[in-house]
Amino acid sequence: MDDITVGVTFTDPDDPRPLPLIDIDPPTVAMHFIPNDSPFAGQESKFITSRHLKERLFRETLADVALTVEPLGAGSGFKVSGRGELHLSILIEKMRREGYEFQVTRPQVIMKEENGRLQEPYEELTIDVDEQYQGPVIEKLGKLKGQMLEMSRRNEMVRLIYKLPTRGLIGFRSEFLTDTKGMGVMNYVFDDYGPFAGEILNRSNGALVVKDACTTVAYALFNLQERGRLFLGPGVKVYKGQILGEHCRTGDLVVNPAKGKKLTNIRAAGSDENVILTTPHRLSLEDCLAFINDDELVEVTPAAIRLRKRN
Repeated sequence: MDDITVGVTFTDPDDPRPLPLIDIDPPTVAMHFIPNDSPFAGQESKFITSRHLKERLFRETLADVALTVEPLGAGSGFKVSGRGELHLSILIEKMRREGYEFQVTRPQVIMKEENGRLQEPYEELTIDVDEQYQGPVIEKLGKLKGQMLEMSRRNEMVRLIYKLPTRGLIGFRSEFLTDTKGMGVMNYVFDDYGPFAGEILNRSNGALVVKDACTTVAYALFNLQERGRLFLGPGVKVYKGQILGEHCRTGDLVVNPAKGKKLTNIRAAGSDENVILTTPHRLSLEDCLAFINDDELVEVTPAAIRLRKRN
């Protein structure tokens, strides 16, 4: 039987009563999957067209009942909705390892409007953390509009139960692991839709944006690392509009990471400084999704994950 999918019941003709339906939590987070149009498009994979994307995404919906896929328009990509940032990032990583190349937008929660009021999804978050790390976790959840429902202590572990907007969980997992030194455990389930909780700040700093296509040079990066946090090291090919790092101030800064040192025929003691680079901050896929703003994209290929500005 080739046409069996999730939700289909095959019954006895003499007693054709289907099995009761399973309640599935609704999708709460959506992203746009767009064909890759960067200058490096098509160089690192074989599945790059909108048709490839469509076939793979709709094939995923046959097995993943919590995933929904809607076309955005002629060749402009697809809106993919799922149960949170982690759900969608697992799909992105699966497709990347299978040889697909595409771009994704920043995750957005799915809002509703009831009786003229904006409603957003809320999650019930349960955290088990060592007693010495509970302070930073409670402080951060307060900034994310979280409401503490319960707090209990057992031995040296503290259990915190919060209700907070789904928006607050985007990018929270990596920060949580850093704050707890990897000693914390968190899980969450969909609670309900509730009133809009207000603005939650995503990122206040701008980005370091590459001026022209080039290969990064250590001397240029040495001078740029004072301007912010770098994501790439020397010897990496980059293109115009690619994000090299996070600016230390608000607003984007256009930089030239290929600027070499001016050479002269004069040698003097102390004129040559040692180029000492700090280790670049490598972003995981989840970190990239949490970092980008609405005017930025994550380019995903089998060989690399890059951040870039929209054209």
